[in-house]
Amino acid sequence: MKFDLDQEQRDFAASIDAALGAADVPGAVRAWSAGNTEPGKRVWSQLAELGVTALAVPEEFDGIGAHPVDLVLAIEALGRWCVPGPVVESLAVAPVLLAGAPDAAERLAGLAAGELIATAALPPHAPRAVDAHAADLVLLAENSQAAIAQIGSEHRSVDPSRRVFGVTAAGDSWEADTSRAYEVGALATAAQLVGAGQAMLNTAVDYAKQRTQFGRVIGGYQAIKHKLADVHIALELARPLVYGAALSLADGSADTARDVSAAKVAASDAALAAAHSALQTHGAIGFTSECDLSLWLLRVQALRPAWGDATTHRRRVLEAI
Repeated sequence: MKFDLDQEQRDFAASIDAALGAADVPGAVRAWSAGNTEPGKRVWSQLAELGVTALAVPEEFDGIGAHPVDLVLAIEALGRWCVPGPVVESLAVAPVLLAGAPDAAERLAGLAAGELIATAALPPHAPRAVDAHAADLVLLAENSQAAIAQIGSEHRSVDPSRRVFGVTAAGDSWEADTSRAYEVGALATAAQLVGAGQAMLNTAVDYAKQRTQFGRVIGGYQAIKHKLADVHIALELARPLVYGAALSLADGSADTARDVSAAKVAASDAALAAAHSALQTHGAIGFTSECDLSLWLLRVQALRPAWGDATTHRRRVLEAI
């Protein structure tokens, strides 16, 4: 099967890149890490104006009801720019969980308009709610049930701009498609990882063209070229797996779980390779908080185990063979 994005999808991704490129997203990430979520929420307001927050919300609730491919396309772009906040949980997972809620119309319309930011926990593979402190709506879902949740204790996170909290149910529950919510969460995380990996590769390539060693730019050395080329190949292999899984999800394919897990594993591995190569290309400066690369390094380390770690997803692929 041949698959490619159409021009409308490419233009949509370009509009997201243009908006986020004009915003100070790294500054918003650093502010979010320090406890100031306002710059980050202004970025979310821009995304709402572009329709990003409405993508997964059905049309009858003032959303767009977009195809899953459009959703992962947008989330990949957000991963490229390291947008802070519960991206996967609010844009992809919450609309699925809220579908059967008593007040679904009001909640979903709020998500679509960007008036609400939601987060969610789905034990056992997503046991904690990301950025619950900054969310307007916190959900807890398990065993085909979902409920509004209250925030519990905060847990340590490798990424200070991605805080995680324990949550407990705080009200009556409703029936929810928790299986689909999990697949959507894992797939959206894979898309975010591909975007982050691409950003680190782009940063490393640009830096390799500027940094000099032994009288020449380091990008001229084969060792650097080959390392970055390997990352490019890994990302080019992971990206179609993500889009293929989105097609499986849309079609209700029996292979959806397998395809989502394959995408998550490939995206995690590619993003890790990008992180290693970008850091080696930058040298010690890449570790420093002043260097924007460090924001993606931490984000990737936090996202790789999110919504199911590599062992979990490799096992699902193996069981499907």
